[in-house]
Amino acid sequence: MKEIKSILAAWKKYKKKEQEIFLATIVKVKGSTYRQPGARMLITSSGEMFGSISGGCLEKDILEHTRVSIKDNNPITVTYDSTADEDIIWGFGLGCNGVITVLIERLNQEDSLNPLQLIDHCFTTQQKAVIATVINIEGSVNSRVGDRLTITFDNPVNTNLQDNEFKTALLKNAQTSLHNQQSSFYSYQLSQGKIDVFIELIKPPLNLMIFGAGREVIPVADLAKMLGWKITIIDCRASEETKERFSRADEIILTRRDILNKQISVKDDTVAIIMTHNYLDDLEILKLLIPSEIKYLGCLGSKQRKERLLQDLKNQGLDDSPEMLKKLYAPMGLDIGAETPQAIALSIVTEIQAVLTNRNGGFLKQREQGIHAPYQVREVQL
Repeated sequence: MKEIKSILAAWKKYKKKEQEIFLATIVKVKGSTYRQPGARMLITSSGEMFGSISGGCLEKDILEHTRVSIKDNNPITVTYDSTADEDIIWGFGLGCNGVITVLIERLNQEDSLNPLQLIDHCFTTQQKAVIATVINIEGSVNSRVGDRLTITFDNPVNTNLQDNEFKTALLKNAQTSLHNQQSSFYSYQLSQGKIDVFIELIKPPLNLMIFGAGREVIPVADLAKMLGWKITIIDCRASEETKERFSRADEIILTRRDILNKQISVKDDTVAIIMTHNYLDDLEILKLLIPSEIKYLGCLGSKQRKERLLQDLKNQGLDDSPEMLKKLYAPMGLDIGAETPQAIALSIVTEIQAVLTNRNGGFLKQREQGIHAPYQVREVQL
């Protein structure tokens, strides 16, 4: 998330200057690859690059393509195959034993389908969206590589697709991807040929609410900020020093536990951790958040303290069913032997990451499946 934020910042900076701006996006992978579909890199005509699409082995070649391969503003795709022995001869030395397809396009400031413009809008409004991009065509179809259809909540459909039958089918699949909150790949079989599409789900930055403002919270906030998460500090002691201590936070709420319910709004992109060191504050916060739709709720403290909190909440009428409590992680953090504030912060943030990606936080060398789930291409006959 931090990478795409740096790309957006560079795009806003350089679009004001008289420089051409190009965007490279991984739109398809096969086998083992360093980056996955949706990874992006911004390139300026002066040769500056922001973001990455590999471990550093493809970026210079992508830069060269922006100078010699793109003509008439038409996007192109470039495929790098590191499964072949020729990879060593090319000099890329990818070493990942996979195939990567990259879409390279010149960004037009007036184009309403500019993906960076849409991503920036999603981040600003804290809403999800979908970008469906044509990445390959075969035959005499009425479409081009780089054609798009986008869906947002405040501007539902925007597209430059010309084939109405294809547009209708793609819109249906894009809406499904938005509803299921996952990216997908489709191959549409038309009478005149075939169109392959990458449907990408765009999510706003994760909103991490941290209840507590002690010094041990600082490394948690700093590490989460490095990942590009949105940080909200909630201080139930309402100390003005909190504003200075957490100057990098996106939002600071100085409050009291008795009015929390009037100041806190939990959305589906929200996670929270409780580090107040105050039993009564924790009790009130848990009472508010456990019944919510929050995806992750971590609480600092021992197992005995957790059981006492849950018993008190039960006595106050809170539903303590397993389904209700599965979102609660207490004690919170992965078991990495953390003792210092910095290591504890690492333990907490990595647990949140594991929960959100449905991973167990184990050793990769013991993982039987691939590191990344293979992408399934769904075929649609039109």
